[in-house]
Amino acid sequence: MIELRGVGKVYAQGGREVVALQDVSLRVEPGEVFGVLGQSGAGKSTLIRCVNLLERPTSGRVRVNGKELLSMRPEELRLARQGIGMIFQHFNLFSSQTVAGNVAYPLEVAGLSKAEIRERVAELLALVGLSDKADAHPSQLSGGQKQRVGIARALAPRPRLLLSDEATSSLDPETTRAVLSLLRDINQRLGLTILLITHQMEVVKAICDSVAVLEQGRLVEQGKVVDLLARPGTRLHELCYPPFVTGESAVLRGGQRVELSLSGEHSTRPILSTLARRFDVDAHLLEGSLERVGETRVGRLLFELTGAPDAVSQALAFLRQEGLTREEAAHVG
Repeated sequence: MIELRGVGKVYAQGGREVVALQDVSLRVEPGEVFGVLGQSGAGKSTLIRCVNLLERPTSGRVRVNGKELLSMRPEELRLARQGIGMIFQHFNLFSSQTVAGNVAYPLEVAGLSKAEIRERVAELLALVGLSDKADAHPSQLSGGQKQRVGIARALAPRPRLLLSDEATSSLDPETTRAVLSLLRDINQRLGLTILLITHQMEVVKAICDSVAVLEQGRLVEQGKVVDLLARPGTRLHELCYPPFVTGESAVLRGGQRVELSLSGEHSTRPILSTLARRFDVDAHLLEGSLERVGETRVGRLLFELTGAPDAVSQALAFLRQEGLTREEAAHVG
């Protein structure tokens, strides 16, 4: 649905050049929710605006739905943009218009009849749960309701792609969860591809199938969210899971401190009790966490193995065979 190749963006600012994006290439498959994660100044907003050419890249290629946007004439680009919806952090609603009027606006621009507009607006307000707010004005709505209006308006022209520019960053946690749930429902119900940018790790874990990590205008990593979270050493794993804090506790005599990252079937297996039964070792749990990421459980454990040296070695070999172990520290003797 989206393919960026070598996209760069340079701004002229105060007589000097500011590089916002450097050689960014990524691919978003049809029907997936793809997140771009990065802190302020990473280039996220520039990137998403390059996808619909609200910002024209200085270099590179931009293909959306199989079409090269940079080579289009203005009229062709206007038509292509009808297939790309966008929602914003600060909603961008018309304060003088009602909820129904805001949703109707892109349909009026497209030249639909009044009857067609009324039908489509009613359909969209029902989809986002705001049928009872059709005659209200934005000033009468909560932040979450305003964002729902923004989503309905973005969906009005029946786009195949929805761009989300930090759409939940100004919302409280409960409202954020509700809006993300709505976006996932729309994604699954309509088969809509969603590209969202965020600085919130929780947003990525809650809704994204795939993710790209952007730092200082460069793409440092991309892949499936669950795969990256479950693999120590990835940038996403580092951002999501800070190192375990064990203080000054020493490794037990003859023991081995081990960190495991778990996902999928491994997250449901009784690993510590399996080690104890099979190898006659003790597994002292020091710290751990387990959470659901999409439809998969992902977690980490930090524990110490103690027992006869041969038994500990065999237990570690078993863990390595399973592709799980990451040894932290050892005490010999």
